[in-house]
Amino acid sequence: MVVLIIVKDLAEAASNCFINGTILKSLKEFITMVLRKKGKKDYSLLGSYRLIALENTLVKVLEKYVANIMSKAAEEYRLLLWNQMGARRK
Repeated sequence: MVVLIIVKDLAEAASNCFINGTILKSLKEFITMVLRKKGKKDYSLLGSYRLIALENTLVKVLEKYVANIMSKAAEEYRLLLWNQMGARRK
């Protein structure tokens, strides 16, 4: 029962994002993790670390959905040059 409520709330949030054309500020927040790179001799240097940004999962799903729609439309309406190879389906 709780899972159905959560799924319903997530679906409503996604629908509101598409209807309003905006994403809630709270969904745009992310956490940045700092990880040590292996094999570095001096960990007092900034280059000895790697930053990893952890983004909200719902936003990632919405972004992927919109990207797929845009990609499909670009192919369908021939909006890309014939020699465009990157970021294309197949």
